Amino acid sequence: MSEGDTKVPNGIDPYLVFVHQHKTQLETGGVPQHFWPSLYQKLTKGVFDAGLAFTLLAVQYDEGEWEEGAPRWQVQAQEDVKADDGEQIYLIDHAWTYQTEKAREMLKSIPGLADRMSGLMDIEDYDTLTEEDKITAISDAKWKFSQPYSIASAANPEERQPVWYVMDEFGARVQHSNEPNFRAVPFLYMGDGLGYSLLFPVCDVGEGEEVTRDYVECPEAVDSQIRECLLAAWFPCSLEDKTFSQKEPEIEFFKSGREEECLPDPDAEIKPLPTDRKVKVYAEYEFIRSNLTDSRYELTDNMADADILWLGSHFKDFENFSRECPEKRINQFPFENVITIKDLLCVVSRRVDNNNQPCSGGDSNGPEWLPLTFNLKTELREFVSCYQSREEEGLDNHWIIKPWNLARALDTQVARSLSHILRLPFSGPKIAQKYLHNPVLFNRLEIGKVKYDIRYIILLQSVKPLKVYAYNRFWLRFANIPFDLTELDVYEKHFTVMNYKPTNLKQMYCHDYIQEFEAQYPDFKWTEVEASIFKMIKGVFEGATQKAPPAGIGHCPQAGAMYATDLMLSWNEDGGVKRMVPQMLEFNWMPDCERACQYYPEFFNNVFNTLFFDDTQDQNVTLL
Repeated sequence: MSEGDTKVPNGIDPYLVFVHQHKTQLETGGVPQHFWPSLYQKLTKGVFDAGLAFTLLAVQYDEGEWEEGAPRWQVQAQEDVKADDGEQIYLIDHAWTYQTEKAREMLKSIPGLADRMSGLMDIEDYDTLTEEDKITAISDAKWKFSQPYSIASAANPEERQPVWYVMDEFGARVQHSNEPNFRAVPFLYMGDGLGYSLLFPVCDVGEGEEVTRDYVECPEAVDSQIRECLLAAWFPCSLEDKTFSQKEPEIEFFKSGREEECLPDPDAEIKPLPTDRKVKVYAEYEFIRSNLTDSRYELTDNMADADILWLGSHFKDFENFSRECPEKRINQFPFENVITIKDLLCVVSRRVDNNNQPCSGGDSNGPEWLPLTFNLKTELREFVSCYQSREEEGLDNHWIIKPWNLARALDTQVARSLSHILRLPFSGPKIAQKYLHNPVLFNRLEIGKVKYDIRYIILLQSVKPLKVYAYNRFWLRFANIPFDLTELDVYEKHFTVMNYKPTNLKQMYCHDYIQEFEAQYPDFKWTEVEASIFKMIKGVFEGATQKAPPAGIGHCPQAGAMYATDLMLSWNEDGGVKRMVPQMLEFNWMPDCERACQYYPEFFNNVFNTLFFDDTQDQNVTLL
């Protein structure tokens, strides 16, 4: 590297700048340091020289000989490759970079993209398909070729959503091996803002030897059966003979990856709220500040002066709070994450049966109001076995894949393909939940029958004894496209959260909905449907308080908390008789209550009076 190549007029070495900008990324990606100088040179000069070092060969099969998972291509080294040779690092371009919700539109609108992807993915009989079927075929096939990355430092969840990429025709055809001789890692170059993959050897490779990489690089894949499950995205495996019933995880599961939290001091003497003056409320939520109008409260900007703290961030130190502030109240319970984090919600819900009775502690997949749900990290084998068993029995196999710690349908996808499902955990922890393939629909006269969900506000006043209330007024959210089981990536058909999208948002008062519901389903009375919903919600809290923290919500006499629960109605059939069964989807902490305040200005008065004064008369709540 000459002096002129590495120096700029002000004397700063541009290579050192490159290292400073990319060191964390290179180290996290496991790129050995001896490759960095050559990588810098190739990036700054746009050198793509893999074609000079490797040969791409098509594997020929006789008619009918090819089997699923067998390679169609092979990459070979043209000469000996030494792993300690710093020049042996190669840039791979990304042929397609996309976010899942925009992929279909990109395939339709970008000239030549669909045709290029069909060739890269070896889609059979592509030219005989209709234009829509071509897009669907590519959308299905892309998961065997896609890798994710995300901007971990982004400020908000939307900016951290995973970006998927497909390597170019060369990179996409480097085959898998459990003992690979190369690695391919993603790299975002700040010099041009573009993404690349870096291909480099991990051992010496001889001339003519096949170049391979590991498709499932991750610590969880050390277990051979976990690797087999993850590789089922590309290669057939058979687990349908394994059991997929689920057991309560060990206590360490509830501790791992969760923030440290403590319980109140049981000996602390909790003082009652004052009755000789107004109760002072410190609220970090703007809609409380503008809508808490009951004369018994006054707002304060000083936390130290407040009697009630309504915080917008998670509070963990309940022990010191009970000792040092026994006169105050707070809007959170210890270990309430067992219902607000999706994987934990499913665990605690499986503790009760359909009648909210404790389960025996043996194998269980939960009550009928809990959609079949698997943690794709800790229950991957059970999920693959369940998927394959359902496939064998001809049962519906649509699933919705959700991050366990995000709301608003962020990074959530509906999938039918096992390849698709198994690729998604690589963009972050996920659960796979049985998609409601037969939901109760709502007929929108201007559109047709659409999916919808129902949101109830739930008020947890006490754990011991358990006192939980539902706010009697509920909210509806509607899809904008008639429901069917096609185009699973079309958001407005399969999702209902429209208030954060630049799209049509249908709103309806709950009393108008009830009238319309009973007109559309005259054999069903809303009072009976709602009774089953309330029974389900009560069951969640009975399961969530059945075990001590951290496996359950902790008792705290200073706490009163508000959650939102989202649910749907689904059809079940017993002996030819159709039943509507509520289905628990999720609980949200600190829900958006803007619409609640718009519809019902007394909403937060009702909430505070119920939670902190045990005043439920005329507060529009029902004890569950």
